[in-house]
Amino acid sequence: MKKLILFFAAAVVTVSASAQFESSKLSDNWSLGINAGSLAPVKGGNFLKNQRFQGGLELTKQWTPVLATSLDVRANVNTTPSTFPIDQMSEMLNLKWNLTNLFLSYKGMPRFFELEAVTGIGAGQNIVKKSGSSTTVSNFFASRLGLNFNFNLGASKAWTLSLKPSLVYNLDGEHYGVTTHNNSQYNINDAAAELTAGITYHFKSSNGARYMTKVRRYDQAEVDALNAKIHGLRKNLADTEAQSAKKDETIKNFERMLNDERNRKPIVQEKSVIVKEKGVDTKTLESVVTFGKGKTTIDASQLPNVERIATYLRNHQGATVTIKGYASPEGSAEVNARIAQQRADAVKNVLVNKYKIAANRISASGQGVGDMFSEPDWNRVSISTIEESK
Repeated sequence: MKKLILFFAAAVVTVSASAQFESSKLSDNWSLGINAGSLAPVKGGNFLKNQRFQGGLELTKQWTPVLATSLDVRANVNTTPSTFPIDQMSEMLNLKWNLTNLFLSYKGMPRFFELEAVTGIGAGQNIVKKSGSSTTVSNFFASRLGLNFNFNLGASKAWTLSLKPSLVYNLDGEHYGVTTHNNSQYNINDAAAELTAGITYHFKSSNGARYMTKVRRYDQAEVDALNAKIHGLRKNLADTEAQSAKKDETIKNFERMLNDERNRKPIVQEKSVIVKEKGVDTKTLESVVTFGKGKTTIDASQLPNVERIATYLRNHQGATVTIKGYASPEGSAEVNARIAQQRADAVKNVLVNKYKIAANRISASGQGVGDMFSEPDWNRVSISTIEESK
């Protein structure tokens, strides 16, 4: 018994040492298995006659590639004169040593075949119910020694098939209800042979794997170098974000200025023209009509500027008007020349068609790109100039 306790203590030390090299959170590397098979007493009875079916569940936690622990619960189908369907149960805490990984080292993924040594300690219950009597349950201290022949299946190693021969000892020294010794010890006379098969499902860990994964350990110098690199990258990112924010603000300011300029109404330039009428100086107006980008039609808001010319021509039958069309610098010279002519013609057509001014009193010509205004796009205009007959 002392040897078994020392064995478990050594396992704890192994877990602590291995944890320095293997990544293993408490919630990682769990599996659930189903076991089924048979057991029979090694001595003191008919081995074949006393065979009985056994089944159970096993919950396992893998601590390192070498060491795992499990809670194993099993029940035996009754083959005794007892009328209760189950004549024996056991609950054991098993310690499982992966001998393959222990001697051949772990490569980061389970091999197809692995061999485990199993030691377990726990409790068992003998259940007896005879006809016409109550059920009697007697508890005993139990232990298991065995081997697991494991076959790990699939690319992700999600499933394991196992063949599990073992010996289960009644440490209280009872054999078929007869006490053979008083001290807890391993006695072959109080042992039963188990042969079970199992299938185990491995749950996903926090990293998505279904098995123990290795982690690379860094020395302090590497950690310090990585931290310095991370801090440098963070500073560069902060500087880049600050520069980006500054550029964004500059762009927004330019966009506001551009929108203000676009939304500003063009300044209509009006010049007083001195003409002689019956020996008296008379003032007339030079009128400007503006156009949208690429447009050659007169907007309703610009009609008052055309009407001003029409009114003067009606009141001064001897006067004529010269209309010059202009374009802004965008586009080719050929296109700008055509648009400039069309803008001059647009004013002439309104004077003729809307205000009934005789066409022979109107001269319309395109001047190409204009440069009368400070903003290039404001030069999308036609300028009408009154001329008095000599």
